[in-house]
Amino acid sequence: MALLLLALLCVGFRLWPHPPLSQGLPLSTTFYDRNGSLLRFSLANDDRYRTWTKLEDVSPAVIDGIQLHEDRWFYYHPGFNLYSLMRGFWVSYVTGGRQQGGSTLTMQLARMHWRINTKTLAGKSLQILRAVQLELSYSKHDILEAYVNYAPYGRNIESIGAASLIYFNKKPAALTLPEALTLAVLPQSPSYRIDSTTGIVSPALSKARNQLYLRWLEHHPADRNMEALFQLPLTLRQPEKMPFISPHFIEQIQREKQQQAIVQPVITTTLDKNLQLLVERQVNAFIQRNSERGINNTSVLLVDTRDMGVRAMVGSADYYQHQIQGQVNGTNAKRSPGSTLKPFIFALGLEQGLLHPMTVLKDVPSSFGAYAPENFDRRFLGPVSATDALNYSRNIPAVYISSRLKQPNLYQFLQLAGISNMASEKHYGLSLILGGGEITAQELARLYAMLANRGELKPLKMELSASEATPVRLLSNEASFITLDMLSQHRRPGDSLARNPNRLPVYWKTGTSWGFRDAWSTGIFGPYVLIVWQGNFDGKGNNAFIGADAAAPLFFNIIDSIQAEYPDLQEPNRKRPANIKRVDICLASGDLPTPWCQRIGKTWFIPGKSPIKVDTVYRPLVIDKQTGQVACPPYQQDRVKTEIFEFWPSDLAAVFAQAGLPKRTPPSDAHCKSSGMFTTGIPPRITSPLRNTTYTLRNPKLRDDPISFSATTDADTKTIYWFIDDIYLGNTASKASIEWRPATSGSYRVRAVDDHGRADSRQLKVEIIY
Repeated sequence: MALLLLALLCVGFRLWPHPPLSQGLPLSTTFYDRNGSLLRFSLANDDRYRTWTKLEDVSPAVIDGIQLHEDRWFYYHPGFNLYSLMRGFWVSYVTGGRQQGGSTLTMQLARMHWRINTKTLAGKSLQILRAVQLELSYSKHDILEAYVNYAPYGRNIESIGAASLIYFNKKPAALTLPEALTLAVLPQSPSYRIDSTTGIVSPALSKARNQLYLRWLEHHPADRNMEALFQLPLTLRQPEKMPFISPHFIEQIQREKQQQAIVQPVITTTLDKNLQLLVERQVNAFIQRNSERGINNTSVLLVDTRDMGVRAMVGSADYYQHQIQGQVNGTNAKRSPGSTLKPFIFALGLEQGLLHPMTVLKDVPSSFGAYAPENFDRRFLGPVSATDALNYSRNIPAVYISSRLKQPNLYQFLQLAGISNMASEKHYGLSLILGGGEITAQELARLYAMLANRGELKPLKMELSASEATPVRLLSNEASFITLDMLSQHRRPGDSLARNPNRLPVYWKTGTSWGFRDAWSTGIFGPYVLIVWQGNFDGKGNNAFIGADAAAPLFFNIIDSIQAEYPDLQEPNRKRPANIKRVDICLASGDLPTPWCQRIGKTWFIPGKSPIKVDTVYRPLVIDKQTGQVACPPYQQDRVKTEIFEFWPSDLAAVFAQAGLPKRTPPSDAHCKSSGMFTTGIPPRITSPLRNTTYTLRNPKLRDDPISFSATTDADTKTIYWFIDDIYLGNTASKASIEWRPATSGSYRVRAVDDHGRADSRQLKVEIIY
């Protein structure tokens, strides 16, 4: 009955809830890259390297070696081994030999867990009682697991997981037999058996390991073929040699975990170790080559647009250099973006129907209220296409487009994109587009990744296990595609006309801040967004900090080295939007061509958005052969001739003249107009839709109830261009019709313009029945 009661007491003690032995034990954090390579192993709060590893994740050779070396009767004793204790007492205190403790694994765990001083008889007695308590409270599995996670392995290294990672750069499950037996004997005397400066194993440790190997062979004779491995010298990597990769990246994760009060022993990041080291090599080489120019610091960010994972982050050129404040993370510092935001001005212009890629903009001296911007080179190009204005980074056209934006304008767009710590909109005014605000490289990477992801904004991802955030659409698929196409025409520095067919397209932009404080090169290639910043963290300017001259070379060095390292790198399959089209335009004006246009090109346009009208730059005039003046009708064919003149606004004409390319001034036809005899032919006459008629339609989603547009034209008309509320709908031959399917009820203005610039218009009312 007594034995039964004792057994029930033991069972009840075991079943009583006990905290896990890992509770309250400070643990290190292990950071891995996305492929499982170690990036950093941080210290625990008590300045020790310590992890918690499940017993199933430890090599069986380690477990068997520990028991063989320290406690062969582990599974059979109640926490203490009476024979071992008596033997230790006899040797230590009776015979005067070397002191022996006779402790079991459970007793050693009790000493470490409760920090018991076992050098006294009272302490030893307490250790035995605590060992019995452990045996009553926990299973042998739990005790053995706790022991290998508490055990000291030299210096400030504790736990089998930390020792395996530091000494052998592998997880405990992957240890070889020589490595496993080394760690099995190390906890017995970890303090003096390893040279802390070289990591070379002392003869005493090698001897203890080899003696254990001999005992091992008695139980595992099949491992005798590994004897040669035990004769090789053994060096254990020391903590000072541990990887310390991308410190700014790791520290950013650590700060975020601290702010969220999250303890996470193992973190698998989105970083790619190979890409990180590749970028660091390019940064180091570039800084060495350009240090004489005062370029001593840079920040680089590489993001994979497919999952928004950060693949490489260089916060500064040298983390350990105090002269450049190397521990500052430049990718998270607010800096003036220069012209790197201009692509989003043009994207918004495309979105709001202000332009298409070949819209001709004026690069002439201009003022916008009290604001009179200048170009970086203080020159003016005159008429310039939107694509060239973006790639040549012309300030005047960009400010002009920005001034015409409605909802959203650039400021509102940046707010929607989550750009932090912005001042009021009045504080910036139109200067925001030229770098008047501040942005971080990480925020800029999100914006460019949004273009690659066709208008969908997503947050950056630094942990592989982070959940996918719901994307926010800021731009349409069409506007994003066309903006990237415009950026792809930006030639790289020093590039020749011949293109390497194996080279991935690069969609890129540079930026230089006021006072030459910041140089940027930003863009997209393959699946990646790459951001390069150069400057000084103290804001000191340097004339060398010019985006195209300083940041762009490093930008392309990194791109070329990545493509050389990964020759199979491909651009993600980004399909062209189905509803954008290519149309012919007159290159001089960016408008629809007339028969007199000298040079015709093509442009993308978004139906229902892109503004397209008929060219008015090239116009024919009937000239009297004798006087050289405009002839007034009726004409005598043998006395007149038709000449084509270019009609340029006065501001553009002045730029041409200043550049040494004056345009011929067209002769005046005012005398013909005043006489009332001037005629330019018959304009088109709209025959459908009808005047004063309301069109009632069924659900437009059924796509089977269109309105047909047609017009009669003069004999010299070949093409009719149709517009709805000044938005280009399409073109037809002079006698053909075109169909329109309105999306909403309302009043619309229909306009037909022929290829001579003559027009007719009428109002149209539509009611849609759902």
